[in-house]
Amino acid sequence: MISRDQAWSVLTEFTKSDSLRKHARAVEASMRAYAARYEEDPEMWGVAGMLHDFDYEMHPRAPHHPVKGAEILLSRGVPEPIVHAILAHADYSGVPRVSRLDRALYACDELSGFVHAVALVRPGRVITGLEPPSVKKKLKDKAFARTVNRDDVYRGAAELGVDLDAHIAFVIAALTEVAPEIGLART
Repeated sequence: MISRDQAWSVLTEFTKSDSLRKHARAVEASMRAYAARYEEDPEMWGVAGMLHDFDYEMHPRAPHHPVKGAEILLSRGVPEPIVHAILAHADYSGVPRVSRLDRALYACDELSGFVHAVALVRPGRVITGLEPPSVKKKLKDKAFARTVNRDDVYRGAAELGVDLDAHIAFVIAALTEVAPEIGLART
């Protein structure tokens, strides 16, 4: 198993953008929270969240991301279930989401980024007090965070088998725990 420190080293080797590093940390936090909820391995789930986009700066276009990144991860000994989940988080990869880990990563990726974006435009860049209805309202605004695929957000919750409002609240809570690390204030 790759440790969190090793995963962070891989991430920082390939990802120089502060915003992508914060996204990786946000998805890691959401994945660790879901691992705890489902009594899964938080280290494995967290590493999957941290590394899911590590190759994005190098290969920003489909199908190279995440396929080329998966090759790098496998060559570095990252366990196959993590690599499979990373491949499966991109619909165009053709890799099916078969495990709960796969489905959780897909569900947490776009929503973590979107919740983070919503919190960034709040007064004081505060995540505390953010509620699912506010996030859902922003989801309807196609001009807001336009690169976030709304269909992925809805499909992610459905595939994970969770209510969208509950999923949004869960991700908000997970990101609140790491708010200072991802550029958000708690209060």
